[in-house]
Amino acid sequence: MNKKAIKSKKPSQNLFWLGLLLFIFTACSKDKSELECLTCTGEANMPFELCEDRDGKATVNGESTQTDYQVYLTNLQKDEVVCD
Repeated sequence: MNKKAIKSKKPSQNLFWLGLLLFIFTACSKDKSELECLTCTGEANMPFELCEDRDGKATVNGESTQTDYQVYLTNLQKDEVVCD
């Protein structure tokens, strides 16, 4: 009888641990579906939205620049464009 009782508890324990691990993994990982965006303004242009795409490239108002996000942002800051 003890063996049957032990066997019947294992699947529920396994599901518990699997569920716990999935929760921890999803809670701790960064969601790359959410783009990180800034609003940028400069003296010579209207405000625009600068985002870091999933592949690390910069997008401006939804259009890909095919330029690395950090390089693009640094160049904007050199031109005295403020992004926040």
